[in-house]
This record gives sequence, C-alpha cells and structure tokens, in this order.
Amino acid sequence: MLFFIAIGSAFMLFLPQLQGAAGGNLTASEAVLLINREKAVVIDVCEPTEYANAHIVGAKNIPLSRLEGQLAATVKNKETPVILACASGMRSRRAVGIAKKLGYEKAQSLSGGLGAWRSANLPIEKA
Repeated sequence: MLFFIAIGSAFMLFLPQLQGAAGGNLTASEAVLLINREKAVVIDVCEPTEYANAHIVGAKNIPLSRLEGQLAATVKNKETPVILACASGMRSRRAVGIAKKLGYEKAQSLSGGLGAWRSANLPIEKA
C-alpha cells in the first residue's frame, strides 16, 4: 500500500511539469531562435500598465481578457508561430489554450515569462 502511495505522490509532483511540456513551453533562448528563424510573433498578454513598464522588444500587447477577440486581427496567418508572454509565465500558459482553440497550433508560452527573459539578459523596452 505504501508503494502505491509513493508512486501516486511522485506522479502528482511531476504532473505540472508534464502538462507544461505538453502545453508548449519555450525557454528564452528557444524563443529567440523561433523569432529569428521562423519570424514568430510575440504577444504579451499582460495588462496595458504592466506592458508599458517593460516588455519584450517588438512584442504586441493583447491582455489575456481580450485575447480571444483580438488575436485573429493581430496575427492573421494561423500558421505563424506565436509566442505568448506575461510577467511570470502563468497567464501565457492559459493563453496558449485560447490560441490553440482559435486554430493557432504553433502557439507556445514563454516559460518563466518576462523574468526569465530578463535573466537571460535579452532586450526589454518600455512603452
């Protein structure tokens, strides 16, 4: 019985990581490669005030609450890779589900969000 409890506990500990991998999380360096090689579009799903304080260079701002209604107007080609970013990576993971529901199969989340981008010493701009 203890064996099954230990296996179940281990599974529950690793479940979020497995879900993150399935959801299409990118590291900052993988995101840069996708931007440079495949002309990926970066969508910042933060609120406008957060976006104004700091965002990835070239990112377009569509708050998570408006993503479903505005993504198609911003990224017209659904085959274009889309990188969704936010401050920590939490909102962008939810945004991936919305984007995929809209037909953007190449939508991925920036793991760790803007914090990870800054940690990698990548360029940030302010509005």
